Order: sequence, then structure tokens, then C-alpha cells
Amino acid sequence: MNITRRNLLLGSAAILGASTIYADDAPASVSGDAIYTRMLNWHVGPTFYSFNRFPFDAALKKCQLTGATSFGLKPGLKLTKDSSATIGPDMSKENFKLLRELIAASGCVPQTMGVAPADRKHFEFAASLGIPNIDSEPGVKSLEEVSRLADEYKINVGLHNHPKPSTYADPDVLLEQLKDCGSRVGACTDIGHWLRSGFNPLECFKKLRGKISSFHIKDLTAQKKDVPVGRGVCQVAEILHEAAAQGFQGPITIEYEANWDANETEIAECVAFIHRTAREILMG
Repeated sequence: MNITRRNLLLGSAAILGASTIYADDAPASVSGDAIYTRMLNWHVGPTFYSFNRFPFDAALKKCQLTGATSFGLKPGLKLTKDSSATIGPDMSKENFKLLRELIAASGCVPQTMGVAPADRKHFEFAASLGIPNIDSEPGVKSLEEVSRLADEYKINVGLHNHPKPSTYADPDVLLEQLKDCGSRVGACTDIGHWLRSGFNPLECFKKLRGKISSFHIKDLTAQKKDVPVGRGVCQVAEILHEAAAQGFQGPITIEYEANWDANETEIAECVAFIHRTAREILMG
């Protein structure tokens, strides 16, 4: 993508026309460097797997503390501390109504769901919440059906690369499997999992050019321990520059797999780093 000041102005105009069914998300609510990720049409926030020790309502509050306005929904979380209900397609109408109310009140919008099954009931559930992406790890034999459902529901599916021996751990294998899929099936790239599998994250990201529908962003030390993005060896800034060069638009969900009971401060640092890098990309 050739990023110019004209692109910048066009991005601003696009933001001014944007709206959401959940909450007022107009540019007036965007402060500081966050405006630059909006101009790139990146939706930055934590995946709620990062908060998997907490119920959904508590995870929403943690999300707000990070400064993010979007998130990745994790099926299976308890809805609230005092409820036995869990998030997912089998929840009751009453609990689903409460789920929507909690989302609307938070001002945080789910931009992806996963890692979750890519079957009809999960597509239906994502559609009912207006979620445009499902991150999944379906079997190779089911990809034709997944592609058909993605087209039917107009929801993108990202094939997720958990570490080896995951089916999609190797980007070459992932590319081969995507050949016969429709345009709504792409890659949900996890740069930290690539490092854990012995691959160079930046080279993997480049290899999947044009095929990335969403990605999980994390940073690791040389010892494979999670740290806020920018502090590790995953070349996060370079990957974000590459994402912009590829014209990537979509969810960038932060998966922080450390300090499980109180990691919102580290995730807030990750959010701020991505916003700052977006500013550098657009403004130099």
C-alpha cells in the first residue's frame, strides 16, 4: 500500500462515515495515537483468552482499562460471576440479551471470535452479534464446508496457526490449504506461535501476503516468554509496517499469556505500542 497524505485524508473521511450497532464509536471518541490505527482500518484490542480466568463482564472491564475499544470474543467464558451461563451459541435468549447489553454498555466492540469452531451454529452466533471474523482451526477435510458457510454468512474465517504440531503451524502448509478456499477464508496469523514453532515471524507474515484476514499479536523473549509488544524478539514493529504495506485491514487482537490475574497493564502497553507504530507508518 502506498501510504500518502491523500490516503491519510481519505482514511479520515472513512472514519467519519463509520458507525457501530453497539456504541457511539465516532472519531470524537478517539484520542491520541489511536486515530492512526483507525486510519489504517485496524481494530486493536485484547482477545478475551487473555482474561480467561475471569467472567465476561469482568473481562470487559479489563478491556476498558487497556484503552482498547475492540476485542476478540472467547466462547466458553462465564457470562458473569454470579451466573452459570457461558458465552456461546447454546446460551438462552435471556442470557444472550444480557450479553448484548453488557457489550453495548462497555463501548467495546467484538471484531472477531475465537479460537472457535467454524460450524453453522458458531457462524449463526457470530452473525447475531455482528462479528465479522471467526478465528478457527478446522480440519482440512472440512475446509470446503467452512468456505461455503463463510460465503453464506459473509463472515471471514482465519485459519489459526497454533504451535507445532498444529495443522496450520507451517505457513507453507497453510498456503497450500488456502488454495481451494474462497476469498473469505484466510489466515489468522499468530506471530508468537510462529516463533515457538521455529519460524521467523516476519518472513512468515510476508509469505502470507494477501491471505491474512486477522492476526493475534504477541511478543516473546528469546526464552519464549510473553512480554509487552516491542520488548521481545518477534520484530513486531517491522511486522506492523509490513501489514500496512500489504494493505491489511481487520482485527489485531492481543493475546497475552502471562500474569494471568492482572495483565491489563501489559496489554495497555501493547495497545499503545500499536497505536504509536501506526502513527509512525502514516506520519513518518
